[in-house]
Amino acid sequence: MQTQRFRQIPVESLTAEQRALYDAIKSGPRSAVKNSAAAKPGPLGGPFNVLLRSPEIGNIIQSLGAAIRFKSSIPAKLNELAIIITARHWDAHYEWQAHHRLALEAGLDPAIGEDIAQGRRPVKMSEDEAIVYDFSRELHETHGVSDATYQRALERFGEHGVMDLIAVNGYYGLVSMILNVDRTPLPEGAKPLPQLSR
Repeated sequence: MQTQRFRQIPVESLTAEQRALYDAIKSGPRSAVKNSAAAKPGPLGGPFNVLLRSPEIGNIIQSLGAAIRFKSSIPAKLNELAIIITARHWDAHYEWQAHHRLALEAGLDPAIGEDIAQGRRPVKMSEDEAIVYDFSRELHETHGVSDATYQRALERFGEHGVMDLIAVNGYYGLVSMILNVDRTPLPEGAKPLPQLSR
């Protein structure tokens, strides 16, 4: 097991700028999500612990994340699907653990999550799920999307929705990088993603 690089900062040791970021996260919409890093008492966990090192940028990042999660035109189940696809792409174990649960709570079929965890294209997806899956995978793997994939997403979600799909994939790519560089540990009892041969 690797050692976490950014130690948690006790609340009483935060600078004024860090405390403002801490308060923004703790009072924002994430704090209402059961068992989230923002809802737990005490020091911030997950990516928020790392964001404290750069409070000005951290506040912009957390505000963007709150908008992507809670104000997206993409329904929650599909938004969470894009998040776990991104987490799998980046082998971001902490992000997977946090959002796989949320995807299931939003109504995602557990078999879809299991297939994604194993690096397989899920067999039983709705048309909307298939559009989000193909768009997200293609974006991560090819750094763009084909005309056919773009057109399917555009016809179903409109330009607003396509922008929101780009945003959720990009934002959670950043979060995955933060977590992977930090080596953020999984909560006790949580299992890491299976290792894929690539």
